[in-house]
Amino acid sequence: MAIPYRKPRIKDFAFRRLLSVVLITLSGVLLLVFVLKTNSAADLSFTYPDDTDANFGSTRRSTKVVGKNLKLPKQNEFSISLEKRNQMPPRNLDLYPTLARDHIVIVLYVHNRPQYLQAVVNSLSRVTGISETLLIISHDGYFEEMNKIVDGIKFCRVKQIFAPFSPHVFPDSFPGISPLDCRDKQNSIKDNCEGNPDQYGNHRSPKIVSLKHHWWWMMNTLLTKLKPEKCPSCYAANLAPSDVKLRGEGWDSLIAERMGNVGYSFNRTVWRKIHRKAREFCSFDDYNWDITMWAEVYPSFGGPVYTLRGPRTSAVHFGKCGLHQGQSEKSSCIDNDAVNIELEDIDRVPNVQSSWGVHVYKNQEGYKSGFRGWGGWGDTRDHQMCLEFAKMYGGLDAGKM
Repeated sequence: MAIPYRKPRIKDFAFRRLLSVVLITLSGVLLLVFVLKTNSAADLSFTYPDDTDANFGSTRRSTKVVGKNLKLPKQNEFSISLEKRNQMPPRNLDLYPTLARDHIVIVLYVHNRPQYLQAVVNSLSRVTGISETLLIISHDGYFEEMNKIVDGIKFCRVKQIFAPFSPHVFPDSFPGISPLDCRDKQNSIKDNCEGNPDQYGNHRSPKIVSLKHHWWWMMNTLLTKLKPEKCPSCYAANLAPSDVKLRGEGWDSLIAERMGNVGYSFNRTVWRKIHRKAREFCSFDDYNWDITMWAEVYPSFGGPVYTLRGPRTSAVHFGKCGLHQGQSEKSSCIDNDAVNIELEDIDRVPNVQSSWGVHVYKNQEGYKSGFRGWGGWGDTRDHQMCLEFAKMYGGLDAGKM
């Protein structure tokens, strides 16, 4: 009697199944891949109080703000409504009522680039086994066109979270722009305005500092467990080379190199190390979260910080703009409103083999000792709110910050 064919579970290809070249943008949409192991389902569970929305029933779970005596900005009605929205259950529970306990969680970190988000969603929809995952989309601000795209996702469970203290949610007060805020290179004493300039004399720009705030808030809301097997000394796994212009070496070998910022995942132990450096992260004068990590946080670990990846990229950087540009109709930051990524035959098959060894890139170029950052993060109010995010959900060592 022939043995019936069983489709292999997605967990058996945790690192290699996302290989149809998932399209990701560094500055508009960022992908994190979390592999949830046996006891980690509760880490991303949510408690939904009965008064959140009568349409969702009474058995609910959500993240709760458990930090005490937080010094966060006073919330407006919009901020409160977004926080309540964060307590809603994932979408598509009727289509995918059960997921494996050790299912994969994919997190997209987005702002307001609908063209980018649509391209990424289209790409994810074609990934084998995507229906076995939970897709979490973390929004920096609320934008209707972005929300419509999420409404249209039917290929897996989808959970939305909105940064309730995003500067884009506060149009006339901190962390947005308040009437008394100093602008550009104003002198706070002479011009009777509020704020601290960065090391180059420039005052804060809310749309710029939101990049770092959003990433830090999101990472404090999402925790994971992952046990690296091939490279125990590696801190993370990446889907792409650290140099986003490269497509990989094409070797029959896994690659260990410096941490990248496209399609990455790391475990709870690594997060603890990062979280303990909250003060360093929150005070370093650079509005970029990734440069802050490379220049200030990782060097404080006392040794090389490697990430493990395959020899061929499984995530591709696209787009032409930086920061929060490109959301207007006249400037999409995508040529002809399309993403043109050339796929070779090698990109259509698994690019990781468990039998391969690991090639380690040592002494890669990075930010030199003494680098003080690119600025944009000099206001002490941003430093304080950043530290409060680290304590919001009962974060580790919160009382010692």
